Amino acid sequence: MKKLVEKHPLAIRWFHWINFPVLALMIWSGILIYWANDVYRLGWGNVTLLKFFPKSFYQAFHVDHKLAQGMAWHFVLMWVFALNGLLYVSYTLVSGEWRALVPNRHSFASAWQTVLHDLGIRKEPLPPQKFNGAQQIAYTSVVLMGAGSLLTGLAIYKPVQFAWLTSLLGGYEWARIEHFTLTVGYVLFFVVHIAQVVRAGWNNFRAMVAGFEIVDEPAVQPSSASLPTVASAAPSSQA
Repeated sequence: MKKLVEKHPLAIRWFHWINFPVLALMIWSGILIYWANDVYRLGWGNVTLLKFFPKSFYQAFHVDHKLAQGMAWHFVLMWVFALNGLLYVSYTLVSGEWRALVPNRHSFASAWQTVLHDLGIRKEPLPPQKFNGAQQIAYTSVVLMGAGSLLTGLAIYKPVQFAWLTSLLGGYEWARIEHFTLTVGYVLFFVVHIAQVVRAGWNNFRAMVAGFEIVDEPAVQPSSASLPTVASAAPSSQA
């Protein structure tokens, strides 16, 4: 038997769907800014394994020479991102939703079982819960990353006015590296998160849109005590 079960409150869904496009646009505008000083790469010495980003990328997506546009979008969206994050954290604290989201002493063991299940090593289904350990760790990490992005962003945006913050983060160059690294972290989170949503199926996606998911509930079998009994009447004896 199918049953509708409430999963995500309206506020959580709003925060989620506002944050997704805002963060995506912030990453894009950040790339427009990064073009002006694209020094980061993976490698050592004169050997480069990966450069962020090759010239062909800038040309294909028309990223070059849009520094002012990127800064304008980035700083406007920064306020939306910060306000949405602040409201989200406040709501989870007031409503008690944080109890299902924040990792506990069982989360890392649960996360490991989730990884084994996703890799096909664990065959038995995972125990039902609103957020498994892997989700708790991932979602809490993203919130902390958001706070880190705001702090490092302020440090490189106003390094003189926020000199104490810039120094606390290791100086301007280190703050910029940390800001860039957090952005790479968001992209990786997006890739894994979307892959998991696709893997979980339409029911899980619908829960974040409508707030409800459809679950299979086993039909209740009537007990023997509740079954009607038919008594056979014995023929009466005649004198």
